[in-house]
Amino acid sequence: MWLLHWLPLPLLAACGRLFGWLLYVFGHQRRQVTLTNLGLCFAQMTAAEKSALARRHFAAFGRSFIERGLLWWASPARIRRLVKIEGLERLAALQDKPVILLVPHFVGLDMGWTRLALERDMVSIYANQKNLLFNAALYRGRLRFGGSELFSRQEGTRRAIKAMKAGRPFYYLPDMDYGERDTIFVPFFGVPAATITGLSRLARMAGATVLPVITRMTSTGYVVEIGAPWADYPGAGIEGDTCRMNAFIEAEILKMPEQYFWLHKRFKTRPPGKNKVY
Repeated sequence: MWLLHWLPLPLLAACGRLFGWLLYVFGHQRRQVTLTNLGLCFAQMTAAEKSALARRHFAAFGRSFIERGLLWWASPARIRRLVKIEGLERLAALQDKPVILLVPHFVGLDMGWTRLALERDMVSIYANQKNLLFNAALYRGRLRFGGSELFSRQEGTRRAIKAMKAGRPFYYLPDMDYGERDTIFVPFFGVPAATITGLSRLARMAGATVLPVITRMTSTGYVVEIGAPWADYPGAGIEGDTCRMNAFIEAEILKMPEQYFWLHKRFKTRPPGKNKVY
């Protein structure tokens, strides 16, 4: 990855797509997880359409994985050239106020974190990887610039909330299946999905404004889009707030379905009485 990061982006992207193709061919388990997710979320698709979308997803994932070397070793100037920000003024307008950046799991989310870290010190929560070497590389790479902070999921959210109240935006990724704890079942593309209620709860506890952040992979790099602040959020109840979050993520997925993280077992936790799908 260190050697590859010196390549110009078109060649680096080609290497990433090749890596993704290899993962699709040889990664039977994750290919099946992806096809299962697509079958649940896009029941109207034919088998050929699902297979084609899965291949495009693996190509995008492969790109994001190989291009992670840019985040670890490229100069700040090169990262700024390759990763553009739209809507930074929305974050600047909330300087020193509690802010939650809602970041769905698109393949470019690490690009978004690093690019924003060149502008602002932030805070986030991460999940430890099974491979200790890769886990250490991820941790070191994500804290390469500025004075941002990362806390493991095992530490809980208390320290992250304290940092957010001190003016550090909270880069929050709440759209995975984290088990039964602090979750409710709400629809995700019409399928009951165990969804953590943290966005609503944390916004209430910290009096925070929610800004959606979507990082899009393009042929020339990445674009970090900071959306408008969510009005009337949190709303009247936890369930309604969580449904609103999922509906927003669904709408963004439909704009670029190949870039969402379909390799994850999003429906691993099932409602009582429902059969496993993986």
